[in-house]
Amino acid sequence: MASEARTIAPLGRRSLHLTAVRDLGSYRILHVADPDGPEPEPGQFAMLACVERWGAGEDERPYLPRAFSYARFGDGEAQFLLEDVGPGTHRLCELRAGEQLWLTGPLGVGFSSPSQSRRAILVGGGVGIAPLAMLHDKLDEPSTVLFGFRDRVHAEGEQLIDRARVATDDGSVGHHGLVTDLLLEELERDARAEVYACGPAPMLEATRAMCVAQNVPAQLALESGMACGFGACFGCVVPTRAGDYLRVCVDGPVIDAAMLERVDAHAGAPA
Repeated sequence: MASEARTIAPLGRRSLHLTAVRDLGSYRILHVADPDGPEPEPGQFAMLACVERWGAGEDERPYLPRAFSYARFGDGEAQFLLEDVGPGTHRLCELRAGEQLWLTGPLGVGFSSPSQSRRAILVGGGVGIAPLAMLHDKLDEPSTVLFGFRDRVHAEGEQLIDRARVATDDGSVGHHGLVTDLLLEELERDARAEVYACGPAPMLEATRAMCVAQNVPAQLALESGMACGFGACFGCVVPTRAGDYLRVCVDGPVIDAAMLERVDAHAGAPA
């Protein structure tokens, strides 16, 4: 784990109002008023569900809450970055200002600060850029930010953080290739760094392997599917090098790369 300290969420879920909804390319940002909630640490997450019409139809089972990293928090307002990729996220993306959602959080273990001798490199892919925005805001020293996206429309997500270097799969924006290509360039230039990453599982696995090989500390924010968020269901476990397992929701989602045997396909954010 990156850090043992964590902000403790109050027991139970809270019904909160949306203050604004805005689009950012293929993504949507929900602004949620949470004046009485605790301030999350960068890398923590919340379980979200709509108060109304949260299910597959009359007499059918409701959807499970969805886990989302905090993208920002300030002045009693939380921000979450979403992409419409399935029934649950589609319903959340339908919400408008003034409507309500259920929020449980903040949950999990967040990022810890880099040592004074190392610079921070933030590596994000797809909706995995969300927790890096909050981390970027809280770091005392300037950081290098590397973002990877599928195409130009998704690459509009780079606006979440100023002066991010961008890679796209189709070459429509920035570097034509993988964001880990940019990471390799940075580490070859100066390996006195600490890497913070969140994104699709292949990106996280490449980052993990690269940092372990070069003896560079890395903190990976995993995004395994979660049914509860409290460690009760064991649905989000990941294997460690010691031969046991960690639960992403309570032992993470931020986990030291050196502890992991690998990053499985189920433990990453959508691309």
